[in-house]
Order: sequence, then C-alpha cells, then structure tokens
Amino acid sequence: MAPYDNYEPTQIIVNNSIGGNVGNLVYQYSVFRTLMTEGTTITPDHYDFNPKYADEINEKYDAYIIPLADAFREDFVPSLRKYTKLIKKLKIPVVVIGVGLRAPFEPKLNEGFSFDEDVKAFVSAVLEKSSILGLRGQITSDYLSRLGFREGTDHTVIGCPSMYAYGRELKIRETNITPNSMVSVNSSRLSPKNVLDFIDRSMNQFPNHYFIPQWMKEMVMTYVGAPSVSNAKDSYPNRMSHPLYLEDRVRYPLNATGWFDFLKQADLSFGARLHGNIAAVLAGTPSILIPKDARMRELAEYHNLTHIMANEITDQTNIMDLVETLDFQSVTKNQGKNFDHYIDFLNKNNLDHIYKETLTPSSVPLDDKMDQSKVRPPIGTITGCTKEEMVQRWESYYPKVNAKEEAKAEQTKKKLNAKISEKDKIIKKQRGTLNRKSVKLALKVADIVK
Repeated sequence: MAPYDNYEPTQIIVNNSIGGNVGNLVYQYSVFRTLMTEGTTITPDHYDFNPKYADEINEKYDAYIIPLADAFREDFVPSLRKYTKLIKKLKIPVVVIGVGLRAPFEPKLNEGFSFDEDVKAFVSAVLEKSSILGLRGQITSDYLSRLGFREGTDHTVIGCPSMYAYGRELKIRETNITPNSMVSVNSSRLSPKNVLDFIDRSMNQFPNHYFIPQWMKEMVMTYVGAPSVSNAKDSYPNRMSHPLYLEDRVRYPLNATGWFDFLKQADLSFGARLHGNIAAVLAGTPSILIPKDARMRELAEYHNLTHIMANEITDQTNIMDLVETLDFQSVTKNQGKNFDHYIDFLNKNNLDHIYKETLTPSSVPLDDKMDQSKVRPPIGTITGCTKEEMVQRWESYYPKVNAKEEAKAEQTKKKLNAKISEKDKIIKKQRGTLNRKSVKLALKVADIVK
C-alpha cells in the first residue's frame, strides 16, 4: 500500500497490504517521500512481483525500485528466486534500496548459508540493471564480499532508508521521563527470555504504557479478538487474555504517519523491534533498542541508535537507570554523514529525488498528497470498543475473510481438477499405447501358435 492509501483494517488484513509486518511501511514511506518528485509517479506493486508481468513493467515504467529488509534468509528464498526471474526479464533499471542478511548475533560468515547460491543469483541479476546495491549494514557487506562481490563497487552500506525519511537532520526531544510518563513498548517473541522479562517488568514501571505489536496475526487479534498468536505462558503478550489486551493497552498502526503521530505523544519508546524504535526516532521521541540478531546489530551500530545489547541485560537491569545513563542524542551524530552517503547512492543509480537542488526542499509532493488524505490512527483492542463498534468490526471482517477463503478454496479446486484432467489424459494415452502393444503381442503369439 502507498503511504497515502487510507485502507480500513479489514482491507489491510485480507490483502496483506503490510507484507506480514507493519514495520515494512516505515522504510517504504521514506523511499516514497524521497523519490516522489513533481515529475515522478510511484506505483506500489502490492507484493505481486510475478515474472509474468515483466513485459507490462517494461512498457509502463522507467525503473523498478526494491526496498527490502532482511531478505537474505532461508524462508525468503522462494521470493528471492521469483525476484531474480523477474529482474532478468526487465529491460529497465532495477535498484535495491536497502537489503540485509538475517543471521545470529555473532554470524559465522565463513561457514556460509544454505541460500548463498540464491543470493549470488539475485545480486548478479540486480547488478546487470543497477550501478550498485544499497545494504543495511557492515555484516551484510562482509557477507556479500565473501560471495565475491566488491564493496564500494558492487555494494555499499546505506543503513535503513527509513532513517532518511525527513532528510539530513534528526531531532530527538528532551523529555522528562518519570513513572508518570506515557511510554510506548515493543517486543519480539524471538528475543531471549532475559530480554522479554526485562521489557515486561520495565513496562509495568510506567502505568501509562502502550504496547505496539507489528505482526499481521497481532493485528487480527487486536481487531477482532481472535485467534491468539500463541497460548504460551511467557513474558510476551501473545494472547487475548494478556492484561495488555484486556485493558486496551495495545495500539496497532495502520500506516506510517499515524504511527509517528501516536509516538509523538510518548516520552519514551523501548523494546526489541527495529522499526518500532526507528518510528519513535522519526517522531522525535527518545528510544531504547535491544538488538537480538545480526540484522538489528548492524543497523544499531551504523546509525548509532540508542541501544543496549541483550547480553548486557540481567535481572537487576532497571529501565530508569538506563534512562539516566544512555545517550538519546547518539542517533543524531552520524545522521548527516550517513544521509550524504545515501544521496550519493541514489545519484549513482540515476534516481531523481527531492534533494537534487537543495537539502531543504520547499515542496515535498508526498507531504502535499498526504495533506489531502485522512490517515487513520492506530486501532485499539476490541476490548476497548462499544458493543456497536465490536459488531461493526465483526461484520466487516468475517464476511470478507470467509469470501477470500472460499475463493482460495475454489482456485485450489480448479488447480486440482486441472492436474487430474492432465493425468487422465496421460493415463488415457498410456492405456492406448498399452492396448496397441497388447494387440501386437497377441498377434505375435497367434502367429507362433500357428
């Protein structure tokens, strides 16, 4: 979905307009805002990058832009292969704006990964249509260098494009953080137990707290109350019976700017979600990130995001002590240098952008378009709704979801019938062949008997 698309929750869920994680909308918003000029129209592909559309894309568009997250990972291989097939068919420039490796916190790059050959094929295809790839961090750069691609020539570290949404400068507000502060909290089930426990107890130090989940399953649970993401009894709020959901302390963003606006009301954001805390940075809100793997670590290091590593957290770690000791302005210190390098990357790939003439453009086309669109605020849990609102959500959601499931089942049925029909043809042909062979054999036997 485009940043200005004002989709209601059911539409987002049914069409998976966020690609499974609402964090995707943050870096996508930044790319839109930077590349949308008076002479440039940007059309989202809605995650439909089937190679069969290559001719249509070649005919209608001047470039194909791919902003990615941690796409170098095992479960993304089918999509990576699909992208590679499409890119090979394209005749227009293809630019990858930000891509990273998913790996453990201390990755063993020399041991290689099961997806190495797929990554090599993808990167090679892009470089045939592009000047240079933009990577999320140094770990990913070292990984591609090990695969034979040249740092500085084939690829360069640009960080996450989301960080450049508003240009060369970042402004983090000086807030007075007390137990009475409104705080925003994010978390990840993939974090180690010591991190989950820390986030849970820290959240409870601030009675006025809100949890912002990011998975699509969590959006469904927030909107209609079921099903639970998981029934596991751990420190992660993964079920409707968790106090955060029962007490309407959950807010799920429907778009990037609505997310930023909500975070502007907070004095602090903390947790284990990368874009949950980058969203806070863009809103000017102090934030603390807890990296859990290589992809978060390389970005925290590149952008100087205020953070504490998971292995530094103990049962004694107190959130208020961190507030006193961490530097919330650290993220602003490398921003200018990183932004200039990002613009240099865009220029090398011959992409037009709003900073061509000046670093402080007087007109930003996306902002003008957003002013004409009423973006929806984050949704609260169904437990905070009136009866009328609850019914409205259910009546909006279930018929559309059921219709999609029925359409999917019908499509599956047609595919199965087509396969059965094809096999029937093969069987019929084989029977005909067998019958002819049987006749010939019978005639031979008859001749021998004579």
